Amino acid sequence: MMQITHRQRLERTLAGEKPDRVPVAFWQHLPVDDQDPVKLAQATIAFQKQFDFDLVKIMPPSSFCLKDWGVVDEWRANPEGTREYSRRAIHQPDDWRNLPVLNPKSGKLGKIFRCLEILQSEFATHTPYLMTIFNPLSQAKNLVGPGNLLHHLRRHPSALHEGLKTIRDTTQAFVQTVKTYGISGIFFAVQHASYDLLTEKEYQEFGRAYDLPILNSADDLWLNMAHLHGKNTMFDYVADFPVHVLNWHDRETPPSLADGLGKISGCACGGIARIETMVLGTPERVKREAKEAIQQANGRRLILGTGCVLPLTTPYGNIMAAREAVEEVKV
Repeated sequence: MMQITHRQRLERTLAGEKPDRVPVAFWQHLPVDDQDPVKLAQATIAFQKQFDFDLVKIMPPSSFCLKDWGVVDEWRANPEGTREYSRRAIHQPDDWRNLPVLNPKSGKLGKIFRCLEILQSEFATHTPYLMTIFNPLSQAKNLVGPGNLLHHLRRHPSALHEGLKTIRDTTQAFVQTVKTYGISGIFFAVQHASYDLLTEKEYQEFGRAYDLPILNSADDLWLNMAHLHGKNTMFDYVADFPVHVLNWHDRETPPSLADGLGKISGCACGGIARIETMVLGTPERVKREAKEAIQQANGRRLILGTGCVLPLTTPYGNIMAAREAVEEVKV
């Protein structure tokens, strides 16, 4: 039988069909390399060649879209692979009103397109690749700091709204530009749709109201994925997002994979515990959990993965075990 491409396998999965096997995808941050667009592309290609996943998530640091507004971050060996912010761009509420809309093709933001050119040449014919997009509220958090964001949201809402509008407009322009580099979709990261952080009304006003215009900007792409970060999430407030795939911490917080699939019209990405199984477990545990996840989904509408990025401490053997599991399970 002729082997199908990663794209064809994902197309069948999105259509609700049973593919030849369940698609699988994991991603890691690429610290140090993520500071240079060429090195980021090279590290991305090397990771994909090692594991041959069904999609590639482009992994710039969270600061890539913020540096032209003045943030500074540093690599301090966080095992998650993330960088630490050493200077914020917003210091007082009125600073939100002074943020300029950025030109996506210029400054430090525009450098990411060199990475995309290389990835387009490498993957365009066979493997989907997604550009990471942080939602406006997540970008605002990194501009001002987590605690200050919630203070501004509750005490200075009009100023924060001005900033969020600027971030939204900049992000929409960036999405329109990035689409010309052959991406299959965006990976849209939402970090504040959690009852641990906001009320439903607050997320609706400061999160979802700015999320939907950006998602609508990408509605002509065929593989958009939303990531719902954290625990105690407002799942029902993102379940109807106009995306093809929803990724959440299904092994750490409700709903379960099976219950979540019942709430969304598209596909799920997840099924394996990120820390307990992928980092601390054994290859045997990884395979057991992968097979159980595939059974939960009945082999349909699933991309096997974790609820979030793999830490840098994830053993090679555990990643390979997940990759092998989808070959061993008959759907």
